[in-house]
Amino acid sequence: MSTITFSTETLAQRWAEYRQQHPKNRIRNAADDLGVSEMELLATQCTGQPDAPVTRLRAEFSNILQQVPTLGRVMALTRNNSVVHERKGPYLDVSINGPMGLVLGEDIDLRLFLMHWQHGFAVSEDGRRSLQFFANDGEAVHKIYLLEDSNGAAYDELVTQFTAENQSPDVTVEPAPTPAAEAADDTIDVEGFRAAWRALPDTHAFFGLLRKFGVTRTQALRLGPPELVRQVGNDAIAQALHAAAAAQLPIMLFVGSRGCIQIHTGPVQRIVPMGPWLNVLDPNFNLHLKAEDVAESWVVQKPTTDGIVTSLELFDAQGNNLLLFFGKRKPGIPEQDAWRELVAGLK
Repeated sequence: MSTITFSTETLAQRWAEYRQQHPKNRIRNAADDLGVSEMELLATQCTGQPDAPVTRLRAEFSNILQQVPTLGRVMALTRNNSVVHERKGPYLDVSINGPMGLVLGEDIDLRLFLMHWQHGFAVSEDGRRSLQFFANDGEAVHKIYLLEDSNGAAYDELVTQFTAENQSPDVTVEPAPTPAAEAADDTIDVEGFRAAWRALPDTHAFFGLLRKFGVTRTQALRLGPPELVRQVGNDAIAQALHAAAAAQLPIMLFVGSRGCIQIHTGPVQRIVPMGPWLNVLDPNFNLHLKAEDVAESWVVQKPTTDGIVTSLELFDAQGNNLLLFFGKRKPGIPEQDAWRELVAGLK
């Protein structure tokens, strides 16, 4: 969201100057430094001319998404402030039900919350073409990048079909929703909450449990059944990734924005620390975690009808979930013993 108001023309000029001074910085970093949202910067390049690098799309996100499979193999990107999740593959088995959507391919696996998708753009930058979607506050919720073997003609057809009549660079951003204040621990029915946690039928019921007892995610971990939660060091994510890579243990890594949760399922191979970032750099999957942003790390167990499901969960200093890390599993199949042993060794 903007903290300073600029005219579109002034903002475009400021961004051009910024890029000259910081040619390696990404648009998200530029937006932070200039006190605006990423979408506001992007929209300054929306001119309506045939050679414009940015084209505004109509807000027909369900129809757009159901046409994305025609693009073939692409790269899906979902991120929050501290983690970037990139997965290559085709969009398959796309289904939309009102404001909720699913993409259930083996490579691209998404949970979509379309009530937060408000703006869409087709973008051409440095030879890369993409579809980029944003919430009302100008934060990106999901991006889809073409690869060398993507169907460029299908992309052009999609963009032509969904190009908006309004190609003005002017956009309006609204403040992001303010999270509800956390209730004091002594106002929570802790024993009732713990009993309900122990009786969970599946992992999805956990979010209803939080709402029922009025607790935040990190508060739930502090107050949860002591035999089912334990806090570990914030280097546990590096330990777990290295151990999973060494064992070639298939895992699941969930990263979410407000409008999308993106899931990688499978093994990881190359774990590469680089400056403040902890990276997975595999041919079809990349993960970039800003390790210094991890304020809390928890090993969490949830009962299900298939037995206990164990996760490693990371949070920032504001209590926002950064990443969820599971062993690979599907409903009806118990959790892998090798995953439980790996997590048991985290300190």
